[in-house]
Amino acid sequence: MKIFAPLLAGLLLIGTQPKIETPKNNQRLYVSHYENVLGTSLEFKFTSVSEAEAEKAETAALAEIDRLSAIFSAYYANSEFSKWMKQDLNTPVKVSKELFEMLSLFEQWKTRTNGALDASAAVASKLWSDAAKKQQLPTSTEIKSAVATMKQVHYVLNKNNSTATRLSSAPLVMNTFAKSYIINLACDVALASANVNAVVVNIGGDLVIKGDVTDAVNVTNPLANAENDAPLAYLLVSNKAVATSGNYHRGEQIGKNWYSHIVDPRTGKPVEGVISATVIAPKATDAGALATAFNVLTLEESKALALTVDGAEYLIITNDGKRIESKGWNAYVDASKSIKTGKTISVLKGAEKPWDPKFELAINFEFNRIEGNSHRPFAAIWVENEAKKPVRNLALWYNKTKWIPDLKNWYRINGTTFTTDKTSYASVTGATRNPGKYTIKWDGKDDKGNFVPQGKYTIMIETSKEHGTDEIIRQSLELKKAAKKTTNAGNVEISNVTFDFYKK
Repeated sequence: MKIFAPLLAGLLLIGTQPKIETPKNNQRLYVSHYENVLGTSLEFKFTSVSEAEAEKAETAALAEIDRLSAIFSAYYANSEFSKWMKQDLNTPVKVSKELFEMLSLFEQWKTRTNGALDASAAVASKLWSDAAKKQQLPTSTEIKSAVATMKQVHYVLNKNNSTATRLSSAPLVMNTFAKSYIINLACDVALASANVNAVVVNIGGDLVIKGDVTDAVNVTNPLANAENDAPLAYLLVSNKAVATSGNYHRGEQIGKNWYSHIVDPRTGKPVEGVISATVIAPKATDAGALATAFNVLTLEESKALALTVDGAEYLIITNDGKRIESKGWNAYVDASKSIKTGKTISVLKGAEKPWDPKFELAINFEFNRIEGNSHRPFAAIWVENEAKKPVRNLALWYNKTKWIPDLKNWYRINGTTFTTDKTSYASVTGATRNPGKYTIKWDGKDDKGNFVPQGKYTIMIETSKEHGTDEIIRQSLELKKAAKKTTNAGNVEISNVTFDFYKK
């Protein structure tokens, strides 16, 4: 489902100016974005001499993603993997090269991590998912039974005849490697199918960068919840894979406690010590495997495992906020984007009081899924003062730049500025998230980084769809030193809009 790509230059990320290396030899950057691909979001970046070539590469990459999804998906009953899972036990089945490689990878990494990575972790995941539905913790007997099941040998591979034989009835899921594997091959196909110099494929925060390009990659802060919160790190990466795994987007709520969706197959319990791990590695499957494994292993085990993968660097964030970096991590950090703290100048107008930095506004909303129409709208969010003058751009999502004027209200204000800066994009790496719901924050600053006065402001949310709607939500708010929450029913394209002004 095609949707839009976020422009991050002074819009989506407050106070930052992400960048990508300027394309050479008349090459231009083309970006497109989809939703609900492999259960999450998908972003393409291509540098090419023409939009036609970029679209050719995009079409080929999408076809490859569809082809591989039809092999690996545990959610499609007709996928090759699902059909193999339905075969009788102890019966050799000839499988495709791709499925054989995937099953082999799980065997290898189960050994390399002493059982921390295991396709049968789905057994424990289901146990905790069922517990959440019942709102009752699993018993020690249930956990021990799950661990015993996961410790079994689940299949055996025969390389000579490319067969895979199931030995147990335990549920298996290929999540750890499948996404990274698919991203890598999609990159290769895109490069081979069209006249493009570089390709970046980002699925749910895991990405592969190939070709003549240095991509800016922002690492999501696991303790932040908005699309435009400041990142944990700014990276510059060329011809590598980046993967992030963590428990801050997905998990189970049982009573008052939150449990990670990542479980340790050796104990049958959700992991606790690490909340986020980001890995840079030459191979996509290595990056994906290490990022997940680091959430399960101890810090010493993670350090030792990383040393077995040439060129692997990492950033780990523990649940108590500790930051652990590998020795070579800083080689990828964009020194011009070092995160600094300091005082921000406040804007004073006569006797007006400045915005209290202890407060912020969170805008939560959801894009509606419209049956029979897979196209999602472009969207822009900005702030206007009482004089109806724009003071801050918060977000812009779109697909092709030529359609931006369809956001008529936003473009009338920002069109000139936008056309002068189309190459400032940054990829984002973070734990895989579910699509659909978004949060954007306003910290009370204008586009120059200065605090505005307290008072009345209007939040503008405009959506536009090709051959369809052009709608706008105008929500007036009194933003002073008192917390308040306002709701808006939304419209055809957006619903469940809340404006939450609160003390941080």
